[in-house]
Amino acid sequence: MFNFIPLLGAQSSTSASQSLLELDGGVKVLIDVGWDERFTVSKLKSLERHIPSLSIILLTHATTSHLGAFAHCCKNFPLFTQIPIYATTPVISLGRTLLQDIYSSTPLASTVIPQDSLAESSYASGSVRLDPTLQLLLQPPTTEEIAHYFSLIHPLKYSQPHEPLPSAFSPPLNGLKITAYNAGHTLGGTIWHLQHGMESIVHAVDWNQVRENVLGGAAWLDASGGGAEVIEQLRKPTALVCSSRGAEKVSLTGGRKRRDDLLLDTIRATVAKGGTVLIPTDTSARVLELAYLLEQVWRKEHSSSGSDSPFKSTRIYLASKNVGATMRYARSMLEWMDENIAKELEAEEAMATTKKQHKRTDSKQVGGRDNQPTGKASGPFDFKHIKLLERRKQVDKITSAKGARVILASDASLEWGFSKEVLRKIATDPMNLIILTESYGTLGDVASGEGSLGSLLWSWYQERRDGVALEAGADGQNLEQVHTGGRELHIKSAERVALDGKELLTYQQFLATQRRLQNQVPMGNSATIETAADAIDETSSTSSSSSEESDPERQGKALNTSAAVANLNRNKAGLNKETLGVNVLLRQPGVYDYDVRGKKGRDQMFPFVSKRRRADDFGELIRPDDYLRAEERDDIDGHDMRDGGPNKDNKLGQKRKWGATGWEGEKGEPGSRMTNKRRQHDSSTADQRGMSNGENLTNGHVDSELDELSDTSDLEADDVIDGPSKLVVETHSVEAHLKIAYVDFAGLHDQRSLSMLIPLIQPRKLILVGGTAEETEYLASECRQKLISASSGTAEATQNNIFTPTDGQMVYASVDTNAWTVKLSNALVKRLRWQNVRGLGVVTLMGQLAATAVDEQQPADNMSQKRQKLVKKDPAESEVDGKSIGKTQHIAPVLDVLPPSMAAATRSVAQPLHVGDLRLADLRKILQSTGHTAEFRGEGTLLIDGLVAVRKTATGKLEVEGGGLGLPDYPARSLEGSFYAVKRKIYDGLAVIAGG
Repeated sequence: MFNFIPLLGAQSSTSASQSLLELDGGVKVLIDVGWDERFTVSKLKSLERHIPSLSIILLTHATTSHLGAFAHCCKNFPLFTQIPIYATTPVISLGRTLLQDIYSSTPLASTVIPQDSLAESSYASGSVRLDPTLQLLLQPPTTEEIAHYFSLIHPLKYSQPHEPLPSAFSPPLNGLKITAYNAGHTLGGTIWHLQHGMESIVHAVDWNQVRENVLGGAAWLDASGGGAEVIEQLRKPTALVCSSRGAEKVSLTGGRKRRDDLLLDTIRATVAKGGTVLIPTDTSARVLELAYLLEQVWRKEHSSSGSDSPFKSTRIYLASKNVGATMRYARSMLEWMDENIAKELEAEEAMATTKKQHKRTDSKQVGGRDNQPTGKASGPFDFKHIKLLERRKQVDKITSAKGARVILASDASLEWGFSKEVLRKIATDPMNLIILTESYGTLGDVASGEGSLGSLLWSWYQERRDGVALEAGADGQNLEQVHTGGRELHIKSAERVALDGKELLTYQQFLATQRRLQNQVPMGNSATIETAADAIDETSSTSSSSSEESDPERQGKALNTSAAVANLNRNKAGLNKETLGVNVLLRQPGVYDYDVRGKKGRDQMFPFVSKRRRADDFGELIRPDDYLRAEERDDIDGHDMRDGGPNKDNKLGQKRKWGATGWEGEKGEPGSRMTNKRRQHDSSTADQRGMSNGENLTNGHVDSELDELSDTSDLEADDVIDGPSKLVVETHSVEAHLKIAYVDFAGLHDQRSLSMLIPLIQPRKLILVGGTAEETEYLASECRQKLISASSGTAEATQNNIFTPTDGQMVYASVDTNAWTVKLSNALVKRLRWQNVRGLGVVTLMGQLAATAVDEQQPADNMSQKRQKLVKKDPAESEVDGKSIGKTQHIAPVLDVLPPSMAAATRSVAQPLHVGDLRLADLRKILQSTGHTAEFRGEGTLLIDGLVAVRKTATGKLEVEGGGLGLPDYPARSLEGSFYAVKRKIYDGLAVIAGG
């Protein structure tokens, strides 16, 4: 059984992806926890409803569309962190930096408390009427919490099958195997293959078959077979879940080189006139491809002394809140990139070693420093010409200056990153240009107000109402740049504002209501609201009016506030000993005794819950993160995130060592938390300054603007509000005069890739998700025609095997197979003769099937098995804890050896079987190695010695045509004709299983 439910992203303009797979036995697999660019909490309701029944979770890409809601689910959904999660190492590392960037850049990602929840809290407390425009925010996950959430994910490698562990509230997985394959598109992007019994499911959403500068193509085709066939593991699955995004997009003539040249020519045409180029992109995936391309081109231009390229006087900036950590992770994961990246690094290291040796031997270079090699290799992401910007004040300084520049800024939707601020500054100048690197939502989304700012600009680009400017490219072709014509551009900026007055009272009432509801349910079924965090929230507003108070006074207020809130909750909820039961020993402080006389059930024992140790048949599971070296651990603010974040004893209100005045550093030195962050930022900026600015030479002198920019590291960090806050959205109107260009750098499959690969995969059921309704219907009609011609099925059967569901619609995609489970007798197993066919064991069986009574031991549980060894009772049946444990008999089909009388009769009618799939390319190599001449003539025809033709039909059948005798020119094969030689080699490549 296999049911598929798209929770988000099916036949929709949003790129968010959430898919639910229901397998036999109640196993539920969630693939991706994507979110839209507006971070709408209401779109996660269907996901929240399925969380208590999930078995495992799989993540595919480190983008907002695939894991944007991961931290939100971990913090706000109680059971989410108890579910095993699997992803590749790059997805874990880059996803961590992406979400840290999102939550530090915009308050939109924080949870907005619904108005109905606030109304219920105000009604229960009898307060005044609420303001309908009030948008209160819950506390977002901190940087440490996000790092801890991602440390819970189990890392996997490509092409390695893995048997996952189920969640504590999931049924057994019954041998479920998951395998990750390279999907292209992003670093560590995954095509998931799930094998569960007879069901073989391939989940491929957002993949790219084309090799790029940094990323290799998707692992669909088998390179050993010439790249013409799909690999065995992904071929003919029970169901293929494929995205339809880009189904109508025609690939660019010239491929990757033409795409790169188009981007460079577009940039060159603008910077030659002194304009600014803005390229909005993501911060963890496609930014690697763009940054690598621009860095390599700038290095090449600066190394050539004779050229007068405008790139030499143009500066490049990469603006994102957490871009430094992203590039640090990228430098450590070169093995996940295209093989050309590793070759380039080896060449750089060899060249650096050679220069270092020449520097030692040449005495003339000892005293000089001008234009001398440093002897240090520059890796692909050790930028010399790209400056990293992580502060808003740095971005403001860059946009206010004059001169040609290229700015890569987060994010691609222009909703929450630095790209929105840069656009607001450069929109009024007609010399500037914004380059869109991917297509956005439809025009209907823009008209309804649901589209993003990027969708609005994309609609302007498609309308071309105010004309198109044509610029000449390097190859003579025209470059299109669309005029905006002075249209009004409304840019919304979201800010977090601290609460005061009645707003703070409403927030406290909401927290009290949530605690009361939490205390009324069992402990294991809900998450606890951290009293310390709430105390900080409520204390921050109280202490804001008296900020000059001393530190001990603030701590006393924090403790008093925490105790007052706890007492208030107990009084409101009316939680007495009768209500709490034995849990009063854990819930109420100062209670150390509980009368268990006359109690029943769990109230008879002390409420102790032992931690469940996960183990399998090979012993207890270990965490590989516990055995990492110090340099391999992920440190944030000097604290190891693998152990769950910083020391919890250092919270506000906790005891500290004598003489300490704040958060202690890594070596025990006293200092505030902000000071520690600033000290680390200064050190990272200094390292970056030595890496980037120290080698950025232009005409023999260091860029003066970069020197001034380095001084901005001394500026204070952006203001962060840690207490209760609300969301305030301001709209700024800008008259747009800049031009818009489009270069496809999305790195997704196009019409050609989809129409070519889906017939080669030959899925039994095809499910199309991840695209608009028009793209889905177009791809479905194309696949119906392709699959009908590739198979022998009828048009009606193919029509029923292609599904185009919408969000929340269940699809029954299981394939009915006539398969039974039988047992083999010991006598028959001893007679098996296995044959190896391309790594698979094949054997033919002939026996007598009969219904036989089979004895099976059925223990009550694991503890009963252990007790049974200690208690000696009747071996036929024993009883432990009132449960019967012993041998039970049931009827099962057993295949046994044929009797001699039947074996002689069946031997005459049994026919030999040929098992295997021999490729013509492999046959050609085999025949050439034995002295035959073999060459391809036409499509699917192999000609041997000019006499024998071998063809392979669509059904996989080999046809051999030709004469049986050899020519006189071939004395070595005079005794054996070419026809029989070819036939023998074909039989050698197949497993011939004789009948009987």
